[in-house]
Amino acid sequence: MMRTQVLATLLRARPAAQRVAPVFTRPSSSAHGQETFESFNERYVQFFKDAEDLFEVQRGLNNCFAHDLVPAPSVIEAALRATRRVNDYATAVRIFEGISEKVENKQQYQQYLDELKGVRDELGINLREELYSSS
Repeated sequence: MMRTQVLATLLRARPAAQRVAPVFTRPSSSAHGQETFESFNERYVQFFKDAEDLFEVQRGLNNCFAHDLVPAPSVIEAALRATRRVNDYATAVRIFEGISEKVENKQQYQQYLDELKGVRDELGINLREELYSSS
């Protein structure tokens, strides 16, 4: 009986394991530590232009879409060109799925589609909604 009490006491006294995500900080060039939308877009356009492999492109997309904003069409264009450069058509299509989740309404999504139509045609990127609507 004593052994059971000791075990119960140890279990209660033990703190529950906690998972803590690491915090990564990035130095900012502005005085207040806030990056402007323009510098954000410039940074990611350059990132995607320099990306050399699929892992790097996908890492950049994950980081870019993790922010509480929708990237500018110039960033999306650079990302699309990077996905096609590393020969990953599926990720190019998924970029548009990410945009559709990030925008506030269908009209904003349509504006992105309209703005990027030339790039999509040039790179041969067909979207899911286009494939299903043509049937």
